[in-house]
Parts: sequence; C-alpha cells; structure tokens
Amino acid sequence: MSAPLYGLVLAGGRSTRMQRDKAVLDYAGRSQLSRAMELLAPLVERSFVSVRIDQVHDPSRAAFACIADVLPGLGPIGGIHAALRAHPEAAWLVLACDLPFLDSATLQQLIAARAPEKLATAFRSRFNGQPEPLCAIYEPASRPAIDRWIAGGEQCPRGFLAQADVRLLDARAARALDNINTSEEYLEARGALLGGGSAAATPQALTVQYFALLRDQAGRREERLDTASRTPRELYEELRIRHSFGLRAEQLRVAINDEFGEWTQPLKSGDVIAFLPPVAGG
Repeated sequence: MSAPLYGLVLAGGRSTRMQRDKAVLDYAGRSQLSRAMELLAPLVERSFVSVRIDQVHDPSRAAFACIADVLPGLGPIGGIHAALRAHPEAAWLVLACDLPFLDSATLQQLIAARAPEKLATAFRSRFNGQPEPLCAIYEPASRPAIDRWIAGGEQCPRGFLAQADVRLLDARAARALDNINTSEEYLEARGALLGGGSAAATPQALTVQYFALLRDQAGRREERLDTASRTPRELYEELRIRHSFGLRAEQLRVAINDEFGEWTQPLKSGDVIAFLPPVAGG
C-alpha cells in the first residue's frame, strides 16, 4: 500500500532578493502562504508549513501546523529533511510558497502520476528539463537518500532529484511552476493574476496621499499613478514595495475621497486614496 500523503509548504526562506517576506505577499486579499495551504488541504491527509526555528512564533506561520528545520542553514532541502524525520511514515507533497500560478489541477496531475516505488515524483522544468524539486512528492524511502546527500555536503534539492530514481512528468499548465524572486516579478505576476485577460487589468489613474512616516519614507506628500490594483490593500502592497514602507496595511487606516474606507473596497479611476499611520490620527 502507498504511504499516506502529507503536504508541506516551504516558507522558511529569507527572501533575500525580494527584500521582504515572500510568504505574506498579497494576491487579491490572500497571502501566498495562505493560498498554498488552501490548495494543499483538500488533496492531502495533513498539511504543514516548513519554517526556520526562529519563525515558529511568526503570526503568519503560526496560524498553521509547523515543522521547524532540524539542520539549520540548508534551505529547502532542510525543510524536506525535517518533514521526513517528523513523520517518516508519510510521503510528502512539497510546495514552495512562491508559486502564484500553481493551481489545483496541476497538483492533482502530480498526485495521479505518483509512483510510490520511486524515491519521488516531480515535474520537469519547462526551461531545461531538469526536475522541479519544489513541487514534488517525496516518498518515505527518500529519507535515507536525502540524509546521505546532506551528509556528503550537498544542499541542492534539484541536484538530488537529478541523480535519484524519480518519475518525471510534464506539467499541463505552462506557468504553473513559475516562481517569483523579485519585486518586479511579484508586480508582474499579480497583474497577470488580477487581469485574467479581462478589463479588470486596465490601469486606472489614482492620486495617493501620504502622511507622517509614510510621507517621510516616500519622500513626497502625494503622487499620481496608473495602476492595475483593484483595492486599497493591493495598491498599498504595490506601493510598499516601491517605497520600502515598513508598516503593514493592518497598522494603517485608509481613506478614499476624504472618507474612511475598507481595504477591500473597489477602486475606480480618479479616486484619491490616503494612507494614514496611527500617529496621523483622523
């Protein structure tokens, strides 16, 4: 009989190139981490978030069951190793948290093609044909092989799969396994997902006003811009990256056309949006 299938979302990275936590990046009101966990939940018996030991109490991660790295500093393969050690009886459907185009159909394709007699089942990269290690199923038998790989000084999960007994398949959706690593890639991905080929992606002209700390960080009181953001939350995430704002949306109030509004309120061309830190009062 096949081992039970558990799910693991890798969210222990330091997001060096993004320069902010990729797990909490917002897509239509949901964080990347929340979206990945929602994709996994119906398809596996149990699901977990892979974290560094210093992230165990991070609110965005602590909302889910977590597995902390046993061997720190190894990156993704350290998370896979910790999961296999925590539940050696299970096979693991492992996902990176930064796959915004991943969908349930792609995961179902992977599960349907699962080969329990192999060490793993994975997709081929559409760019170079190499195994994609961060959307793959690792069988219990992969544990000793990964232990040996790490003991030999290796850390690359793609390298591990390339030399292991693995079943490879081609993903049906071209962009399903595209990940994001920079602010520019995030904005492009979010625009593509928000647009979906509809008029919702049409840029709209907005005026944004900044107060207190935000004014200082943006270096201006006001700016006019064209954006595909549909709500104040999406707009703030776009501007947070552009201006390196340190405050989260939850720490602010938003006003639309001189009236306090909701973060999910639809925006329209010509709106004036003000972001108000706590010290700005009403």
